Amino acid sequence: MSDKNVDAGGIAVIGLGRFGCHLAESLTALGHDVLAIDRSPQQVQKWSTRLAQVTQADSTDGEALRQLGVAELHRVVVAIGASVESSVLTVLALVELGIPQIWARATSTQHAKILEAVGAQHVIFPEAETGERLAHLIVSRMLDFVEIEGAFAIAKMRVPEPLVARSISQARLVERYGVRVVGIKRAGENRYRYVAEGLELRRDDIIIVEGTIEQVQRFSMLS
Repeated sequence: MSDKNVDAGGIAVIGLGRFGCHLAESLTALGHDVLAIDRSPQQVQKWSTRLAQVTQADSTDGEALRQLGVAELHRVVVAIGASVESSVLTVLALVELGIPQIWARATSTQHAKILEAVGAQHVIFPEAETGERLAHLIVSRMLDFVEIEGAFAIAKMRVPEPLVARSISQARLVERYGVRVVGIKRAGENRYRYVAEGLELRRDDIIIVEGTIEQVQRFSMLS
């Protein structure tokens, strides 16, 4: 166990299963100072070469978390999925430490209710969210899909056939379909760029579209 404190702007991720470790990597890539914690020596050793701060500790022990400097953080993610008891006791320990934002992974509706009852402000279902995203991709022609706060979506797709060889202004996307093209990548190009009203859409273009989930999905199915 390390007694190294983490600055107040950092984030702790507790539980280094598949979800926890990938979340820690993503947060690190976004420039956040991440303290990763797991009770398994094997998991700590495995991720010590890929994450800057990885430590072994019993996250249900509030004093152990305090010694690690977790009490000084504003955000902690409890990513434990294998043990409901451990995740709930960890949230309780974090509540007692006064952590302002506690994010906790739930594996069932009942688990979620318990986490909320003991003090987790944000309960997440990684498997369900991934499944929902996959479902949108399966039933449409979208290449990628991100749902934002339940109703809004941003999607990557090829240009629907009826819009090939038409300009953005001619297509009147907002008026006709309720969507807006916010980015485009031409064949052979490596980066997306902003679109102009006079830009003509081509069959091999990849576009980024925003709108409600229903509008984006309906737009992707145009034929």
